[in-house]
Amino acid sequence: MQLHALITDLNQSYALELREVAAMDELEALLAERVNMMIQRDFGALVQLLYRVDVSESKLRGLLQENAGEEAAKVIARLIIERQWQKIETRRRYRRDVDGDEERW
Repeated sequence: MQLHALITDLNQSYALELREVAAMDELEALLAERVNMMIQRDFGALVQLLYRVDVSESKLRGLLQENAGEEAAKVIARLIIERQWQKIETRRRYRRDVDGDEERW
């Protein structure tokens, strides 16, 4: 997983202004901190972010229940990272398919 690409995509798509980090756990902690601030100060912004990222509401509820002892912001951050990475991979796969195709729409 290319960490730089993930951070760039999160920043460009959702204006999160996350700084570059060296490891995935650092990114998760940084994003969890941002999510925690949203929980405390602007819950509506968090809901909007989750909608825009396209995090499954049922998956989020299930994970929050399964991980009741864990900080909710960390669980949410993990889901955001997972979903955003899925989007990046889908875009890459689609671009490869299109690049090899002679006909473009």
